[in-house]
Amino acid sequence: MSILNINWKPEFGAIFTWFAMDKNGKIAVMINNCYGYLPKCLLSIENVESLLDHLNEYMWEESSIYSNYPKNKKGNFKLDLYSYWRHKNIPDKKTVLADLTNDFIQSGHYSDVNLAINKGFFEYQAIEGSIEGEDYPIGYEGVTKMGDYFRYLMPTVYASIEDFPEELRHGIAVSDTVDFTTDRLLDNDKINEYFLRMYKK
Repeated sequence: MSILNINWKPEFGAIFTWFAMDKNGKIAVMINNCYGYLPKCLLSIENVESLLDHLNEYMWEESSIYSNYPKNKKGNFKLDLYSYWRHKNIPDKKTVLADLTNDFIQSGHYSDVNLAINKGFFEYQAIEGSIEGEDYPIGYEGVTKMGDYFRYLMPTVYASIEDFPEELRHGIAVSDTVDFTTDRLLDNDKINEYFLRMYKK
């Protein structure tokens, strides 16, 4: 049973991954970590959960329907901000980078950094935790709250809408103001201001 609709609200236990395009056509994977909002323009799509499933299967190269995957970008990645809550036992950014690199070596295209290295996606993660203030993005000096999306991984070679099958492109939320190369934090309360429409050919 689908739980996503125009009246949906974030809640503990339900994690959704959605896709966004910035004003320059660059693509990001957005992971809501239970507390991040999804744009209303996305939620208004009929059977949106099924659409997101297809997009995620395509991203991980597990689709039985859309199996014409783009060639690997063979770029690199940069670690920007990262979760205190998830990495509180890791001493520094250098160690987080090493762990991510090792995961790529061991897990290949199933690793997070593969999304940046070979798919060309930015990755934004929503601030999580069990209570307000338990989590925050390390490296960001401003005020944050649960559900705000922070820039986690950055690619060096960028994906575009052309990397998606035409049948799935309408599932990508588009912003006319956000720039993934400069915007490190997206206010959760302004998701519907950032992303007003879905991609149309």
